[in-house]
Amino acid sequence: MAEPKHIVCPHCDAVNRVAVDRLGDQPVYGKCANALFGAKPTDVSSARFDKHVSRNDIPVLVDFWAAWCGPCRMMAPAYQQAAGRLEPNVRLLKVDTEASQDLAARYGIRSIPTLALFQGGREVARQAGAMDAGSIAGWVQSKIGA
Repeated sequence: MAEPKHIVCPHCDAVNRVAVDRLGDQPVYGKCANALFGAKPTDVSSARFDKHVSRNDIPVLVDFWAAWCGPCRMMAPAYQQAAGRLEPNVRLLKVDTEASQDLAARYGIRSIPTLALFQGGREVARQAGAMDAGSIAGWVQSKIGA
């Protein structure tokens, strides 16, 4: 039997243990009564980012974006669609580089949109430029071996 996975709640940021075979059963966190997966990216600030990246036992895909960026706005619906394809095996986050300039600096984000894939708390892959949902899902799956 596989070890349960630690999943950070996208609503209250509490860490939950979920049996691997139950990930696809739309698990709910008992304390805040919200779904752990909603087939949509979670907007995170600098304060929430590290917990989501370091404490999730599943890969975490981060879209570094900004509201003034045309390609970022064009990619937003595709990123949402990719969440529907990749969850519950991957957590999708969005980081507004204007609001979280410290994260953009820490990760050396030079162009947006930039997707960064994290596993075990560290960045394992990066892709700059807008992509469609199929390309996002395919890129992630090629990097995590799914």
